[in-house]
Amino acid sequence: MNLTERFLRYVKINTQSAEADHIPSTACQWDLIRILEQDMKDLGISDVRVSNQGYVFGKIPSNVDSPVPALGLIAHMDTALESSGEHVNPRIIEKYDGKEIILNQQMHLSMGPDQYKVLEEAVGKDIIVTDGTTLLGADDKAGITEILCAAEQLILHPEIPHGDICIGFTPDEEVGNGPAGFDIDDFGADYAYTVDGGMLGRLEFENFNAATARILIHGHTIHPGTAKGLMVNALLLAMELNALLPSNQTPADTEGYEGFFHLASLSGDIGEVQMQYLIRDHSSELFQWRKELMKKAVESLRKKYGMDTIELSMEDTYYNMKEKLAPFPELMEIPRKAMLRNGVEPKTEPIRGGTDGVRLSFMGLPCPNLCTGSENHHGPYEFAVIQDMEKIRDILVSIAEAFADPSIQWK
Repeated sequence: MNLTERFLRYVKINTQSAEADHIPSTACQWDLIRILEQDMKDLGISDVRVSNQGYVFGKIPSNVDSPVPALGLIAHMDTALESSGEHVNPRIIEKYDGKEIILNQQMHLSMGPDQYKVLEEAVGKDIIVTDGTTLLGADDKAGITEILCAAEQLILHPEIPHGDICIGFTPDEEVGNGPAGFDIDDFGADYAYTVDGGMLGRLEFENFNAATARILIHGHTIHPGTAKGLMVNALLLAMELNALLPSNQTPADTEGYEGFFHLASLSGDIGEVQMQYLIRDHSSELFQWRKELMKKAVESLRKKYGMDTIELSMEDTYYNMKEKLAPFPELMEIPRKAMLRNGVEPKTEPIRGGTDGVRLSFMGLPCPNLCTGSENHHGPYEFAVIQDMEKIRDILVSIAEAFADPSIQWK
């Protein structure tokens, strides 16, 4: 089974996660879990095991005599909540010509480099797109595919030196629970990489600080004909609250290191409204400022409409992993050299989000993030580039080989 065949097989399996208090959050994830368990065994990966929460681990034993660090390669199995992952119908566009791509004629859905400039990096290559009705699932089934194809290369070519290679696939990354049941000791790696990024060459070791704010607004419902002085419209209070936040600091207005307030969900009626905001910033100081601004906005409306009108709960979800990775510059230097060795120019970028590697780094497993050769994740415009995925497979092999170099002075 070649890389493209493996990828297409995996994306057709629905693994969409959900907000839940158990792992995995959806039963459908078990469909891929069991397939990966068998595929890993079929490839010759050793010690393949599945936890009762659906974490799939395996290992390729070292083939060198000298003691070298154990390398971990990690990807997640679930897909995002924003778009359906059911009945994914991928299509291959050979030698993409750089023009507009019609994803779905009936839905009038298309994409091109005028809107998605990143498509320029795919010109002349074969790309896999959706039919416009679902996401593709390259986030992160591209990472899974690349890791397993790299593992296959290492097993088929024992002349390539490498230390222990620990392979891990996680559920529920998209709902923030990927590391929640991850047993680092059982996994066995000294250092790891998540393969969960964007286009070819991207290398990431810093990310947003993140918090989630949940707001409950209590209105007062009464017939509009007799409402004067009595009605409190929770919908209007929600609009007023949003207006107290900077209008030019949303995901659609920011890039790079710029943080944002993201209204992720809003539901309700005159009597009650529920809101959820994602608060993000790379700077710790600005992260705290954003959380304080949210508190002040809520407090001002409480004073105006009554202290019991609005409830706010806010919790930090993850932090910038840069501080945990800074003591290990080798973790960034090795993939840079591996990319250059394979003819790829490395591009260090901040993650405008998070990965399993963020929390794993704080749990004691230093874990930068590598590219997958895909982009426009979480929606129908998602695509993956076949030749870039093949390059990433080769880069992972080169990283494994570099980890076997006893001359590297690990701190």
